[in-house]
Amino acid sequence: MARMQSPFPSRPSLLLPRLFLLSSVAAAVCEAIVPAIIVFGDSSVDTGNNNAVSTVLKSNFHPYGRDFIGGRATGRFCNGRLPLDFMSEAFGLKPTIPAYLDPMYNIEDFATGVCFASAGTGYDNATAKVLNVIPLWKEVEYYKEYQQKLRAYVGDDRANFILSEALYLVSLGTNDFLENYYSNQPGGRKTQFTVRQFEDFLIDLAIDFITTLHSLGVRKVSMTGVPPMGCLPLQRTTNFEGHHGCVEEYNNVALEFNGKLRRAVARLNRWLPGLQMVMSDPYELFLQMIMTPGYFGFDVAQRACCATGMYEMSYLCNQHSPFTCPDASKFVFWDAFHPSEKTNQIMAEYLTQAILLPTFS
Repeated sequence: MARMQSPFPSRPSLLLPRLFLLSSVAAAVCEAIVPAIIVFGDSSVDTGNNNAVSTVLKSNFHPYGRDFIGGRATGRFCNGRLPLDFMSEAFGLKPTIPAYLDPMYNIEDFATGVCFASAGTGYDNATAKVLNVIPLWKEVEYYKEYQQKLRAYVGDDRANFILSEALYLVSLGTNDFLENYYSNQPGGRKTQFTVRQFEDFLIDLAIDFITTLHSLGVRKVSMTGVPPMGCLPLQRTTNFEGHHGCVEEYNNVALEFNGKLRRAVARLNRWLPGLQMVMSDPYELFLQMIMTPGYFGFDVAQRACCATGMYEMSYLCNQHSPFTCPDASKFVFWDAFHPSEKTNQIMAEYLTQAILLPTFS
């Protein structure tokens, strides 16, 4: 594959020093800008649904959650909060969004925000089967169930208002490539598609997904592209030929896929009446944090905080590891696959200020 030109500038953008202005914006919010934030996706936004699933892909144990409110391991793949939590707070809603399958919460809690995401899932149903997690179609079924519960709780008129005016966050795609296509499973997608064909296959699935949500009354959507997945510590650890640098092939695929997703977003906005959808692409900012960590106050970007930081995630990142760092805010990554809370906050604040608030407020 020909190498694609990265949008990453040679040095950090002059826009980035404004990142933390959003905290003052959020503090000034007296009333919620949207009535609810509703979330679909994978581990980048799963706030605990996998706790209720028979899968090895869980994080409801320490040291996960050690910097979360109350030090609770909620099932978030992080030491603290995820981007959707910071976004919820910035929109004048609660500081955390509960998982739909978490028995601690009910429809009263879900009325202003709910998460259907499942770590390890993707646009492709075959991706969810790899680690036996919730497929995207099931997330949609849970959403339909939620609609019924919401109508019973607040009445049809109020429920219709919440459902149509809510902001819907969608974050998917990374697992489709890393857990599915590039995993070389027997009979897997790599035997059926070239990588560009697989990208197109995923784009078609994304279009079908948004079209289904639109038919259910969804109107305000933020689509998140995939990150520079070749720079995840897990990928760098196994990149022996590249001297443990970022895997350029994976980053090129991420750029290519994000470009296709951006064009699909534009088409859907034209096709579907009343749809207001934006692309929230974390690629450039995330890559800047990885390549120039000191600019953002980080010390380490090549490895993660948890355990040795090279390949551990889920049960391999546990409280018995003697290597886990004392201060996760110095690390871009929390485990070998997932960002630290500080990284999540920086990305959430930038995307909210630059894209979401200007569009949906």
